[in-house]
Amino acid sequence: MNNPIKSLSNRSGLLIGANTSVLISSAFFIVLFIVLTILIPEKTGYFYNYLKNGINNYFSWYYILLVNIYLVLSIYLAFSKYGKIILGGAKEKPKYSFFSWFSMLFGAGIGIGILFYSIAEPVLHYQSNPFIDFTEDRNAAMQFGFRATIFHWGLHGWGIFVIIGLFLAYFNYKKGLPLALRSALYPLIGDKIYGPIGHIADSLGIIGTVFGISTSLGLGANQINAGLNYLAGFEVNLNNQLIIIFVVSLFAIGSVLLGLDKGIKRLSNLNMVMTLILLVIFLAAGPTIYILKQTGINLTDYFINTLQLGAWINSNPADTWQADWTMFYWGWWLSWAPFVGVFIARISKGRTIKEFCIGVLLAPTIMSAIWISILGSTAFYLEFIDGMNIIESVNNDMTTALFITIESLGLSNSVSFAIATLCIVMLLTYFVTSSDSATLVVCSLVCIGEESPRARYRVFWGFAICGSAIALLLAGGLKTLQTASVLSAFPSSIIMIIATAGFLITLKKDLQETNDLEEKQIKAKRKV
Repeated sequence: MNNPIKSLSNRSGLLIGANTSVLISSAFFIVLFIVLTILIPEKTGYFYNYLKNGINNYFSWYYILLVNIYLVLSIYLAFSKYGKIILGGAKEKPKYSFFSWFSMLFGAGIGIGILFYSIAEPVLHYQSNPFIDFTEDRNAAMQFGFRATIFHWGLHGWGIFVIIGLFLAYFNYKKGLPLALRSALYPLIGDKIYGPIGHIADSLGIIGTVFGISTSLGLGANQINAGLNYLAGFEVNLNNQLIIIFVVSLFAIGSVLLGLDKGIKRLSNLNMVMTLILLVIFLAAGPTIYILKQTGINLTDYFINTLQLGAWINSNPADTWQADWTMFYWGWWLSWAPFVGVFIARISKGRTIKEFCIGVLLAPTIMSAIWISILGSTAFYLEFIDGMNIIESVNNDMTTALFITIESLGLSNSVSFAIATLCIVMLLTYFVTSSDSATLVVCSLVCIGEESPRARYRVFWGFAICGSAIALLLAGGLKTLQTASVLSAFPSSIIMIIATAGFLITLKKDLQETNDLEEKQIKAKRKV
C-alpha cells in the first residue's frame, strides 16, 4: 500500500521529522490553555465546569453507551473468527514477556490513579450512593462501595483500551501504516487521511492524551504531598504540589529520553514488583482471613453486577453521583484511550487478537480488583472492628487515606515509616512511567508514528504535560482535573467511533479475501 504520509514530515530544520500541521496546532492549543489558565484561573475554571455540566446533562447516555459497546465488542473479537489473527504476521513472536507486557500496560494505564483511589473511593461510595443507605445496611453499603470502585477500574474502561489499541496495532502491523490515529480512518476516507482530517485526528489524540495524563499527575502530586507530610512534615499546599509535579516531570523526561526498553520497561517492571510487595505486606499485616474472604466476595459480586451497573443511567437530576464518579471515569478512560492505545499497540506485536483482547481486559481488571479489595478491606476492618477513624480521615482529606490506613495497622513506627516510604516511591515511579509513556506516544503522533522521535520533541512535550497539570491545579484542583478529562474525551471519542467502524470493515474484508484465496488454492490443487 502506498504510504504518502511520509512526505508530510519536515525534512530539515528545527522541526525535522515532525508533521508541522499536527505539531503547531496541538502545541498552540496546549500552550494557549496553559497560559490562559494560569493568568485567569477562576474564569477558566468556571468555563471548564460549565462545559462539563453541559456534557453531563445532555451526553451522559452517549458516554455510557459508547463504553458498553466497546466492552461487548472486545469480548466478541476475542472469541470470534478473527481471534486467531496474529498482529504482525503468522510467524511473528511477542517481543516482551507477559510480565513485562502486563507491567507496562498496567503502569501506563492506571498506576497513579488506583493508588490514589483504592481506599478513599470505596469509603466515599459506602457513605453516599444512589442505591443503599449505609445507616440502614452497613454491610450492603460497604459491598456497593467495592462494587462501584472495581466497576470504575474494571472491564468497561479496559474495553476502551482494547479496541483503540487493537485497531492501531492492526493497521500498523498488518497494513504497514504508521502508528497514528489517522491510519485507522484509511478504510473510510482513503488518502484523505494524509490531509486535514488526518491532522485533526492526530491533534485530538494529542490533546486528549495531555489532559488525561495531567489529571493523573495532579492526583499523584496531591498524594505524594500528603505522603511527604506524613513522613517528614512537608507542608501540604498548592505550591509544594506544583514543585512536586515539576521535579518528577524532570525525571520522566529523563526516562523517556532513554527510550522504551531502557527507561519505561525497566521502571514498569520495578513498579509491578513494588506493587506485589505492598499487597503482600497489607495482606500479612492486616486481617488476612477477612481480606481473602472479602476479595473473593468482591470479585464474584463485581462480575455478577457489572453489566447491570454499566447500563444504568441516573434519571434523578438532583443526584450527582453518576456525574461526579462514573462520567468522570468514562471521560478519563476515553481521554487516555489514544495514548494507552498507541502504547499498548507498540508493545503488543506478535500477539493474537484473542490473546490481546483477553489479556488487556482480564489481567488488569483482576489485578485492580485484588488491589482495591486488599487495601479497601483493610481500611473497613480497621474502621468497623478496631474502631480507627479511617472514614473521618477520608472525609477530611482523601489524599491521606493510604497513609492513615498504614499508621492504623498497629505496626512499629519504623515499619510504618518503611511502608509509607515504599508507597511514595511507587507514586513517584508510577508518576514517571505514566508521564514518559504519554510523552513517547505524543511524540509518536507528532512524528507520524516514528518509534524513536527526536529528543527535542520528547523534552518539549514532557514539559507541556507538566505545564498542563500545573495549570489544572491552579484552576481549581481536583475538580478541575476531573473536568478536563470529561471535556477532552468528547471530541476524540468521535474520531474513535469512526476509526472503530473502519477497523471492523477492514477485518471483515481481509478475512473474506483470505478465505477466497484459500478456496482458489484448494480448487487449483484439485485440478492438478
